[in-house]
Amino acid sequence: MVNIIKTLDPFSVSHLLLNLLSQKTLNISHSNTASSASYTMVVHWRRVLRLLPLIVIAVLVVFEDRVSIPSCVVVPNGGQHVEEDHPDDLKVMMVANLLLLGSEAGYKNIFFSDYYLSKFFEKSFKILKPDMLLVLGDVSARGSKLTRSKWSSVINQFHKLLGPFHGRPFHVILGDRDTGDCSELNAISVNWLAGNFPGLDSSGCGAFEISNISFVSLNAVALLCGNNKLRFSVEKICKWYSEQTTKVLDESSKFRLASGDFGWRENAMSSGSGPVLLLHFPLHWTENNNYWDNSAVDESSKIIESRGFVGTGPYDLFHALPPNATEYIFQALKPRIVFSAHTHKFCDRTHSDGTREITVPAMTWDARSEPGFVVALFKRNGGVVTVSHCSLARESNVLIAYISIVILFISTMLVAKSSHLTSSGS
Repeated sequence: MVNIIKTLDPFSVSHLLLNLLSQKTLNISHSNTASSASYTMVVHWRRVLRLLPLIVIAVLVVFEDRVSIPSCVVVPNGGQHVEEDHPDDLKVMMVANLLLLGSEAGYKNIFFSDYYLSKFFEKSFKILKPDMLLVLGDVSARGSKLTRSKWSSVINQFHKLLGPFHGRPFHVILGDRDTGDCSELNAISVNWLAGNFPGLDSSGCGAFEISNISFVSLNAVALLCGNNKLRFSVEKICKWYSEQTTKVLDESSKFRLASGDFGWRENAMSSGSGPVLLLHFPLHWTENNNYWDNSAVDESSKIIESRGFVGTGPYDLFHALPPNATEYIFQALKPRIVFSAHTHKFCDRTHSDGTREITVPAMTWDARSEPGFVVALFKRNGGVVTVSHCSLARESNVLIAYISIVILFISTMLVAKSSHLTSSGS
């Protein structure tokens, strides 16, 4: 180094020193720039990590709000003229097969299925603004097997589920899961159960009027049984309504029915001029009846009796009232329209006498993967009843969405951690 400097003139030495200083300054500048970029990246990912929980919560809130919105389709009414909606029309939301478990509910039901069932009720009420709620049976998943204390937990769960409907009129009818089959049908138990729901008499039947529209609900399970006093109580309801409507039946006329046989006395009402009839079991129907279903595929042969913990009911899903009981109802009540349930799927059919029957689908994932309900609009002047079939989110779609959110959250955390380690190492 000394020898080199000695052979150079002062100008050359100065030039060499300036070059060395410039190169060192440049290296320091590059180093500072890289360090600054790494620091900026670390700060950026720290901000993302801090905001990530809030972002996930916001996404979940928006998702739960959107996924709870029902999708409703007006069912064709055979070309009949439908008047415009009027504020005095009666809008009724009809649900069925809630299959509540009460104190026997597991974690999945408490934190997932029942949670979303409550969200469905809340959102449907806010959007549709119904005037009344009707529940067409099978409130409990295994009610006929429950003690009264366990039944009380189901009833408490049901009232919590109503939520926004508190203060609005509602009516509940009994299903086969609630009462059991004919061998389990007990007048004392039915009387106790009916006393927990408004508008039901000791036999599990009811008759009421709202907005000048008459409704009659029958204990359909009792109509399946033979020589049972609950069945005779149901027949008395039919007779009473027929007498109140026509005023042509005298006190001496009796509906005398042999075990397993139905008889009636022809009344003066024309077909379709009677009340709105509410049943749990569908009426008997033949292949000649008109049938409509808005499903893309007919699932009638694919209905699953049991989905998970709820188990099977006393009667299979294809069960309906026998022909003689169906004919008895037509003759005694001349129903304006019939609403039934039990099958877990939606159906709209017209019987041979012109009576329209709507079967309300199940409103829980424990019954079917795509739950739903029905909204019926009764015109103030007794016109055509407008029926809408409302579908709710599939259980599988909700699960996929949750899994996607979890995967996205974990992936973001891993990327942030990897970037932090990379910046720290450099």
